[in-house]
Amino acid sequence: MGRIGLAFQTFFGILFSQEVADRIANATKSPAIEAQEAPKPAAVEPPPKPVAPPKPLRSDALTLLEVMQREARFLDFVQESLDDYDDSQVGAAVREIHRGCHDVLGRLFELRPVLDVEEGASFEVTANHSAARVRLTGRVRDERPLSGQVMHSGWRASKCELPSWTGAKEDSQVIAPAEVEVS
Repeated sequence: MGRIGLAFQTFFGILFSQEVADRIANATKSPAIEAQEAPKPAAVEPPPKPVAPPKPLRSDALTLLEVMQREARFLDFVQESLDDYDDSQVGAAVREIHRGCHDVLGRLFELRPVLDVEEGASFEVTANHSAARVRLTGRVRDERPLSGQVMHSGWRASKCELPSWTGAKEDSQVIAPAEVEVS
């Protein structure tokens, strides 16, 4: 007899016979059944919490400024007042700073134009052009395509290889150390 048949037989046996009801009541109160514990569910370990990467001690922007200062004296030039210098002195300084900055940016970022088009050339902007890649100026309308003249080809980095900073936490905001000449 299957379980369903046994269930019906037991149900109607209990319903119509006190003797069957007493026997089933005694069977379900048996010490062997009461002593049996319900199986405990297997302990499931919670999934490990993702470990957040440690917060960098220093911003990459400060590291870039440090490299620009060390290799091109960029901050010295920008922070210095030019009022006391004539144009020829400023021009000579700018040439050296320009060369150093160009070398640093080229080495760390390999800068390339966003548009491989000469400035001044005609260019058509279609609906799928990204606003991050092409900024429209002048008489801008919502419909596309639009034609215009390239005023600036833009810049993009084809790589980004900033050096890792390895200093102490208390020095993380130092861009260029003070220089003391010992005599």
